[in-house]
Amino acid sequence: MDPNSVVQNLLPIQSEDLNYNEVYENLIQLYTTPLDLNTCTRDDLASTYLLNERQINSFFTYREQLGKLVSIYELQAIPTFDLPTIYKILPFVTVIPDSKLLWNDLTNPTDHYLLIRTEQSLEQKRGFTNDVPISRDGVPQRFEGSSTQWYARYRYSKSRNFSLGFTIEKDEGEAFRWQPSQHRYGPDFISFHAQIQNRGRIKNLVIGDYQLQIGQGLIYSAGFSLGKGMETVYTIRRPTTGARPYSSVTESGFFRGTSFTYLLTKRLQLTALYSRVRRSGSVSISNDLTGEEVISTLQTDGLHRIPNELAIRANVVEQNAGAHLLYQFARGEIGGTMLYTHFSQPLQRAVAVRNEYEFKGINNLLTGIHGNYLWHNYNLFAEVARSKSGGVGVVAGILASISKRWDATFLFRHFDKNFHSFYSNAFSESSRNSNETGVYIGGKYTIHKKLKAGAYVDGYRFPWFRYLVDKKPTYGYDFLVQGTWTPNKKWAFYAIYRQEQKEHNIASKLSKQKFVTNTNRHQLILNTEYNASKIWSFRTRAQGSTFAYKNFKIDKGWMLMQEINADFGKISALLRFSIYNTDSYDSRQYAVERDVLYAVSMPAYYDYGFRNFLLIRYTPHARTDIWVRFARTDMPNQETLSSYVDEIDASHRSELKLQVRHRF
Repeated sequence: MDPNSVVQNLLPIQSEDLNYNEVYENLIQLYTTPLDLNTCTRDDLASTYLLNERQINSFFTYREQLGKLVSIYELQAIPTFDLPTIYKILPFVTVIPDSKLLWNDLTNPTDHYLLIRTEQSLEQKRGFTNDVPISRDGVPQRFEGSSTQWYARYRYSKSRNFSLGFTIEKDEGEAFRWQPSQHRYGPDFISFHAQIQNRGRIKNLVIGDYQLQIGQGLIYSAGFSLGKGMETVYTIRRPTTGARPYSSVTESGFFRGTSFTYLLTKRLQLTALYSRVRRSGSVSISNDLTGEEVISTLQTDGLHRIPNELAIRANVVEQNAGAHLLYQFARGEIGGTMLYTHFSQPLQRAVAVRNEYEFKGINNLLTGIHGNYLWHNYNLFAEVARSKSGGVGVVAGILASISKRWDATFLFRHFDKNFHSFYSNAFSESSRNSNETGVYIGGKYTIHKKLKAGAYVDGYRFPWFRYLVDKKPTYGYDFLVQGTWTPNKKWAFYAIYRQEQKEHNIASKLSKQKFVTNTNRHQLILNTEYNASKIWSFRTRAQGSTFAYKNFKIDKGWMLMQEINADFGKISALLRFSIYNTDSYDSRQYAVERDVLYAVSMPAYYDYGFRNFLLIRYTPHARTDIWVRFARTDMPNQETLSSYVDEIDASHRSELKLQVRHRF
């Protein structure tokens, strides 16, 4: 099974707030560092999202009764593990011989590679021309650097043992500068980590950049939050996997310093962390009488190309100190969590009613407790956290394998409007865990081993005002049904229907009078995959959606897509043709795009146009892989594309990407 296919099926149907690159990076890293079946924990195995509670129970019962596995093919002897399940999980698990000598492990890495990527937009953007935009204070907003984007990544690691690596990136328009006084050290973004695991009582030590996944993500969340999508059950619960190296190029949402996990006893472990990282924040004047400079918004796009972006680069020092105490017992675990955050300058949002309960000040303290308990094939999980403001966040649910055919989940969440957590990413409808209460119910049913169905319904309430919603409280819901049919090894079909209703300010183009009304979105996706032979495979997808404000005209949109994939061994190619047409941006279409390794995108397609790309992978010998990707978007009805410094004076946009990976 191709890890890319698994990852794409796990990604949500669409989301405006999700960082797909970070989610994809985390999932690919999970799938390209196979789990050792003899040392993995329950949370490790659950984090693959491929097994239900009944199958996970069977695996650990087997390992407890019969001891360590000799071979991965022993999975055939485990009850509830049928052949389709084994085929799905085989690429992502392994059996590693015991080794107690660190030197032996260090000299025998399972993953050792250097990856270099370069990208180029073939059309010139406005920021590179003589007609650049001028800021309010009269400064020309010209790109400081070249139009070439490049990226490099090095990794020397052994799964669940050690890891050493770095990632560097220069975005399009950014300059290569050595100016230590301005915290610039060559490329705009540099990330480094060193990690050692499972050495006596030292369970995990990370130095450099890292993330943590603890509990249900109310305080620490390492990017494994997938939201709502085609997988309606398994991805709702978050596994506690602790600290992991950070190697994405998303320039926010990570710690920089050290994290240390130590086994106090066989069942009790303590994690301590410290982080100091520079962030970029928009500066404004305080809205009180002091006239003090405050940070109104912390930037997350990581772009430092033009004077306005460079003026706020690395201007805020953020320090974090935290701890996590975890006690594990036969049927579950319970843990306590703390995180203290301090900023070098006060944070204060712009004056607006919706921002009344937003975080204000220079420090925040979060404390929380989490746990889970396994009863037969029912997994109960929960986390509660409280911020310095007194705001509380709660996530609680159950994951159940009711029978061999039925899997189901129930999840409740509540986040006070003054709950502040900067590194949270618990399950929610909003992009942040604040000002929301909701209930999610999901299920999967195996009608036949070749025919499966799933569904969820999610209802939520927002007690306070929100961006572009000038009313309180407001309500919403969405539900999804999907079916998958695999009649044989050559054919696979799936269909998805989703409906969403939310309250929103009426669009100004529809009414001069401002008021809040219901919006309705309907979406249908039909997908067919055909594996004609070991060389040729095809994928056809048709999708459409409608969007409407209540009592106003319905906007429609559709997209047709055809993929042709050829694999000749050393060389493989993927070609996609697509055409789309929408009445407005509100009826836009989304579709995950395959890319080079460690890259993915899900752009929004709107108006009328064509989106085509060709991805070629060439493996001249066993240690080297080369990817070339050319993509082009044509929008005949548009005279220009994008806006401001990214504006292109043409109705088309083309991108060329080259990536080389060498494994040592």
